[in-house]
Amino acid sequence: MFLLYEYDIFWAFLIISSAIPILAFLISGVLTLIRKDPEKLSSYESGIEPMGDAWLQFRIRYYMFALVFVVFYVEMVFLYPWAMSFDVLGVLVFIEAFIFVLILIVGSVYAWRKGALEWS
Repeated sequence: MFLLYEYDIFWAFLIISSAIPILAFLISGVLTLIRKDPEKLSSYESGIEPMGDAWLQFRIRYYMFALVFVVFYVEMVFLYPWAMSFDVLGVLVFIEAFIFVLILIVGSVYAWRKGALEWS
């Protein structure tokens, strides 16, 4: 039988951890003085008067390169627990880790072929 009272701590933690940021945003929105003078609306560049428009368009390649790096870096972090507990978990986990690395290699080759890893 599914017992709901075993999850009381989980639900309390979930409600509290959701309520704190919501309350922080609500309180800061109520207490903030909103002034729309030109000094407040100007972009700040280390005390130097901004020259030109503050909105610059960057090439999408920078974002793609960073995204590919973050995805593969985070996924490679998942291999560390497998490596540390390999002797306990056995061959099945080795096969699972091998499939995981194979998927990473296929994704890396795909990103390479699409040109996401080149700066040109």
